[in-house]
Amino acid sequence: MDSTALRAEKLKVNGSSLVPHETEQRRIGTENRGMIFKNGEHECFYYEMLKHMRFQDCYHRALVYVLGISGDTRRNFERIYDVESGCVRTECLQEGWQTSRSRRIIRMAFNLYCNGTPSVYDYENNEEQMKECQYYTVEGLFCCEYSVYFWEAVKIRYPEYAVQKTGGLEGKNA
Repeated sequence: MDSTALRAEKLKVNGSSLVPHETEQRRIGTENRGMIFKNGEHECFYYEMLKHMRFQDCYHRALVYVLGISGDTRRNFERIYDVESGCVRTECLQEGWQTSRSRRIIRMAFNLYCNGTPSVYDYENNEEQMKECQYYTVEGLFCCEYSVYFWEAVKIRYPEYAVQKTGGLEGKNA
């Protein structure tokens, strides 16, 4: 699977971020000031897996951050992403260990990493492709208990648009 992340140049992620709220999250570090994590396992996974990534760019950081949210996706990371090739493994969405929550997490990670809906191409039937594509909508992804972490991942992936300025947000198109 060709991905936007594979074509990307390395980007330095801006350490500042917006924190929607703090329930069950922790603020950490100086380099990633303001990042929120679901728990200690999420935080440890993020920093440990980043060491093994091909690049330390915003694509890989967002991918690892999202896949670290759940114990299921942490345990099955190698089934979801091939570190050596840099490719996502869309077939993982059909595997027996999956839950509706883990599928949602994986689709969010794929969307941020590939800048698209890569699992849609696993289906030949147009109706099935459309159904799969609907899982990638904002509602399909964000309407869940992980939304605060998904928003954090969006800020990791698009740091140039998540700049806080007194009185509101300022970005390229603000």
